[in-house]
Formats: sequence, structure tokens, C-alpha cells
Amino acid sequence: MESKARKSKPEAPRPAPRLYLVTPPVADAKAFLGTISGAFANADVAAVLLRLAESDERTLINRVKAVGPAIQSAGVALIVEGHPEIVAHSGADGAHLTGIEVFEAAVTRLKPERIAGVGGLHTRHDAMTAAERSADYVMFGEPDEDGKRPSLDAVLERVAWWSEVFEIPCVAWAGSMEEIGELGAAGADFVAVGDFVFADPRGLAAALADAMSRLSASVPA
Repeated sequence: MESKARKSKPEAPRPAPRLYLVTPPVADAKAFLGTISGAFANADVAAVLLRLAESDERTLINRVKAVGPAIQSAGVALIVEGHPEIVAHSGADGAHLTGIEVFEAAVTRLKPERIAGVGGLHTRHDAMTAAERSADYVMFGEPDEDGKRPSLDAVLERVAWWSEVFEIPCVAWAGSMEEIGELGAAGADFVAVGDFVFADPRGLAAALADAMSRLSASVPA
């Protein structure tokens, strides 16, 4: 039987790809709010993946509550990396889980009220399993715990395969500004940008505007 996640009818025009912002580990919510102030004005950011520096559960919840309104009031979804147990208490829109086993253990806690995304998918089978279990998106190309990523060619191949076969969106991780256009052209629904935009000497807002320009140019009008 064909998976309901697979495309089964003629494709509609592809929506324009959007940015998915991945934060550094956040320990100081006030400082982070200063960093992102005005950052979404000239870029179509669909979601922020909030990475949290390790702490106790109450502190993590308070950090999410502190930064959430500034993100969500801009029409941007707030996704917490890991910690599915704090999503409902903190007001976040969902969680990003790493690894198919972790995702399967947490998905029923999140769905259907909140977003359940998944990365750390090492095989096509894992990605298809995530689709069958109603993941809201899959992510390809992110670094592992040692900071190692698949080659850009491997990520492009996986994104192109996914976009051709499945309806569920995919997020493609860009390791640099130069990769954004290629990932968008390959069929990514969202392109994740992280450390390199936060480290950009022009500031986060200017870096995101540049990233958005490259992403928009990757898809023919």
C-alpha cells in the first residue's frame, strides 16, 4: 500500500522555500533577545530551532517562556531542540527530535497539538519511517555530535529524492551562505541556517536578509 506521505497526485506549484533559523545554545535569554531583535524584518523565517544550554527543567522552561513571545509575535514558529517534556509547559510550538528512536518515543506526546520534527536520519528507511509516523518535517545534513556533516553532494541527493517522492516538508541544513542556493534549488522546503549567520560581522538581520536573497534566487519565478 502506498504511504499517505508519498505524493499521489499531480504536483501543485512548489511554494517558495523559507528559512529555518538554528540558534546557538542559549543560556542567557535576555542577551539572546537582544541578538534577534529586528532579525526577521527582511527575511522569511518560518521557524526558530531554539537550542538550550543544559540546566534544570524549570530553568529551561523559563528560558523558552522568556524568548517565545518575541519570536512567535513575528509569525515565526518556536521549536525546542529536544526536551519534548517541556514543550507544552513552556508555550513552544513543538520539538525537534534527533534520531528515529527518540522521535518515535516522543511523537505521541507532541501530536496533534504541536509540531514534531526529526533529524539524525542516517538512512532513507529512517526518513520514510518518520513520514509514516506523521513527522511534520524531516531534516537532512545537520552535524552530528562530533560536528561532522554529510558531504554537500550527499545532502543534495537526499533532498532531491525526498522532494520528488514525499509531501512532508524537508529541512536542509546549510553549512555556509554559499550552500543555501544549491539546497533551495534541489527542492528543500526550508533551509536551516545557524552558526554562520550568528557569527556574521554584519549582524544577524543583515545575514538573514542575505540568506533570504540567495534562497529566493534559487527557485525560478
